[in-house]
Amino acid sequence: MTDACCGGGGEPATGPQSRLRDVGEIRAATVAGLGLGAGIAASVAGAGPLSVVCFVVALVVGGSTFVPQSMRGLLRGRLSVGTLMAIAAAGAVVLGELGEAATLAFLFSISEALESYALARTRHGLRALLELVPPQATVLFDGQARVVDASELRRGHRLLVRPGERVATDGVIRSGRSSLDFSAVTGESVPVERGPGDEVHAAAINGRSALEVEVTAGIENNSLARIVRIVEDAQEHKGASQRLAERIARPLVPGVLVVAAVLAVAGSLLGDPGVWLSRALVVLVAAAPCAFAISVPVTVVAAIGAATRSGVLIKGGAALEALGRIRIVALDKTGTLTENRAVVSEVACAPGFTSADVLALAAALEARSEHPLAQAVLAASGPPGPATDVEAVPGSGLVGRVAGSQVRLGRPGFVDARGLAAAVVRMQATGATVMLVARDEATVGAIAVRDDLRAEAPAAVSALHRAGMATVMLTGDNRATAEALGRAAGVGEIRSELLPADKAAVVSRLMAASPTAMVGDGINDAPALATATVGIAMGAVGSDVAIETADVALMGDDLGRLPDTFAHARRARRIMAQNLALSGAILVTLVPLAAFGALGLAAVVAIHELAEVVVIANGVRAGRGHAFRPSTNALTPALTQVTPVPAVCAEGCCGPPADDRSATTAVRTDAAR
Repeated sequence: MTDACCGGGGEPATGPQSRLRDVGEIRAATVAGLGLGAGIAASVAGAGPLSVVCFVVALVVGGSTFVPQSMRGLLRGRLSVGTLMAIAAAGAVVLGELGEAATLAFLFSISEALESYALARTRHGLRALLELVPPQATVLFDGQARVVDASELRRGHRLLVRPGERVATDGVIRSGRSSLDFSAVTGESVPVERGPGDEVHAAAINGRSALEVEVTAGIENNSLARIVRIVEDAQEHKGASQRLAERIARPLVPGVLVVAAVLAVAGSLLGDPGVWLSRALVVLVAAAPCAFAISVPVTVVAAIGAATRSGVLIKGGAALEALGRIRIVALDKTGTLTENRAVVSEVACAPGFTSADVLALAAALEARSEHPLAQAVLAASGPPGPATDVEAVPGSGLVGRVAGSQVRLGRPGFVDARGLAAAVVRMQATGATVMLVARDEATVGAIAVRDDLRAEAPAAVSALHRAGMATVMLTGDNRATAEALGRAAGVGEIRSELLPADKAAVVSRLMAASPTAMVGDGINDAPALATATVGIAMGAVGSDVAIETADVALMGDDLGRLPDTFAHARRARRIMAQNLALSGAILVTLVPLAAFGALGLAAVVAIHELAEVVVIANGVRAGRGHAFRPSTNALTPALTQVTPVPAVCAEGCCGPPADDRSATTAVRTDAAR
């Protein structure tokens, strides 16, 4: 709740208030409503003293939801909408309109209560992520299993995760192989295969086999805790519409006080003081910009909460609004459009050499590299032999000595293709990345490595086009490979052979034409992500760099989340615009009518507070997440009711056989090959 809004600086509840009766303001508004109704009934029945008592109860209880915060804000020099309402209620009492004052307090307490409920519910959905972590975990001490509280877990502890159990915190598998459901963090409902050396994350559900997991983070710093902290911090980053609402609302409050005072003084000098004082109070209430001030914050909190539950981390209202304005989407190739799971598809050899010879030389140099292409070569070859004096040549490849010979490995151009030129052209035409191997300046072979498109990539790109967005693929790979993969994905424009700085420059030029989003892995693409209107990191779970540098992080590897995210942001922007328009129309309409006496205090209060209820209800619609595909929005049921996982999970019960696509993003440099 903003200072310009109803509470005058109060903070919204953050506890688990997911039901109306759990919100204190709702209970207070209910009591105030009962008191007001009883007072009206007693007044109609002629029981004057009883009606006064009932009206006072309604006024005091209803006023308790906004008067204390307003007075604290006033002492700190901040005027708020609650201040206007408190002054109006006090003025009504002075004029003898106790029933009007009670009505104002009751209706205003309803809007306060509904706003608190809306914010508390969306934030509770986010905090419920933490409830997915089991309270206890089984730790192996000297080979003996012992159950401990999850809060006692420390780096280096060895967890025993049985079939059907949730992983208590982030770690690395040291023993065992199983399928794991990561939907709590990524939103992807299909389990993935994991084995020794693979990372696992808090709240993942183990499938068919027991695992031993070495803890890499305590529960206070695991994936879920980081996500919750980042989103809650990001809610403080206000978008353009929210800043616009506050810029208008803040000066409007003192302005309304001045106008009401002038109206009361001038009217009293020219006419009946009682009439003009009453009209001044009505104007005070009519011009209260509470609906204006809360119209955007409620929408932002609801929309970000819905996105987070679907595996999309949006870092604040500014990022949400920027997403809704995007017209160009720049896509990295490796790990974004492709699976980031490179395999050797073909080896071409010079006369006198075999595929094993070529792979052995390449593997000797690649043994110390973490590049995805290196892993593909090592997987295709036998155990790598020793190599010395290995050096990386940025943007080109590797050089070193193997068995006394000088060996070069890298892209065509860095290594002369010579008699293998035709084979290189043919390999690149299939979409493969080609590495050439030379020994003592003689080219001995060419290795084709393919990183296939994600299955969902063509459909995702097509959905972006249908939404009216242009697409551009940016990659450091060669033109032939880039063209082949780009055409298969249906991308509108392809830019190849780019260094990281080149990608940032291309994004800058695209932004000159239209708001542009850059989608990458958040590491090698950091310059382009930082340059773009919105930086979007793919597969960011487990990558601190990706989460910290990007404006938006797709926690899983499902590229289909991308068009869903843009659609969700556009819908949220439409709701913001609707709320701002409605709030402005209320002010423009009610103030003149109140000043000329066409509407009394009760009518203005009722219309004004009804408008606030409509604005809040409309803003909450942004939290329904309709844009996200139900088939992958696996987290939503978990947030409404967290249930224990069965201790035993039968073979295959956790979903269909999973692929082994990694949920984390490897550190890579496309241009290095």
